Amino acid sequence: MVHPDSTAVVEPEPMRHRIPLPDELGHHFTLRQAEAAGIGRHRASARDLERPFHGVRSITAPATPLQRVAALAPRLRQGQLIGGETAMRMWGCPHPGLWDIDDPLIVVVTTGSARIRSRGIIGRRLADGRARTWHIGDIPIVDPVTALFMCAGALSSDEIVVAIDALITASDNYPGLRTGRPRLTVTDIEHHLRLWGRFPGSRRVRDALPRARDGVESPKETETRLLIVDGGFPEPEVQYEIREGGRLVARTDLAYPDLRITIEYEGDGHRTSRTQWRRDIQRQRELEDLGWIVIRVTQLDLAERGRSLLDRIRRAIASR
Repeated sequence: MVHPDSTAVVEPEPMRHRIPLPDELGHHFTLRQAEAAGIGRHRASARDLERPFHGVRSITAPATPLQRVAALAPRLRQGQLIGGETAMRMWGCPHPGLWDIDDPLIVVVTTGSARIRSRGIIGRRLADGRARTWHIGDIPIVDPVTALFMCAGALSSDEIVVAIDALITASDNYPGLRTGRPRLTVTDIEHHLRLWGRFPGSRRVRDALPRARDGVESPKETETRLLIVDGGFPEPEVQYEIREGGRLVARTDLAYPDLRITIEYEGDGHRTSRTQWRRDIQRQRELEDLGWIVIRVTQLDLAERGRSLLDRIRRAIASR
């Protein structure tokens, strides 16, 4: 029996747990890389290191999906690339749903190469010449068009248009899109289609190209535009600049210039930023003083196939 006043003796951790790791190993490394750096198996198996994948060690556990991809990167061999949905999300290209840290990672290899096999990884094969290799930091990844084509079979027609709008936009403030991504045009995507031939979803991609528009600044802007057109209305102009006496008053998401009707999607940033909220009100008042009808849209307006939004547009057109 231990006396209440006695002090418990804590055994020190084995010395191998406290051996510092060389900086060149980085935050994530394989056991082979550790061995090449002079780190023995005992140190690489110490309790202070995380094991995100078989054969991989990390200084700390990945806290985000992107960190989890980074943890896998040291294990990828020549010809193994991040692809599919994982690549779309890394490029910041819109994809339905949220990216969860427990989602499986998609890794592609060329035909004839061995697929990577590990828990939490889905290996897929891709014909030679279909993918272009890019790097995001140290992570090898397929080009954005290849990522989209790999997902096309599981995406709706509208979701593909949203993705293409993101791929071809010249906007620098499209939410989530990675800076430094390859700049693409509809012609580039058409070239990829000819290169790939038939694949699941190829028809939807081909049909989506004429519906895509350059300059779009958010996924919801595309979604709103498609909803309006599908509702039987003429297609509004994208990112229309309203000028008065040579002065730029506003650049609106969507507009019918001849009718002086503008349609603005209000994302959460417009609600949570006090400065943005005040600027939006000031701009709306100025546009209304110039005779414009301003229709402000939120996610709620897109529900039920946008019935309430279409009714508002219908009334606005009728008033003209």
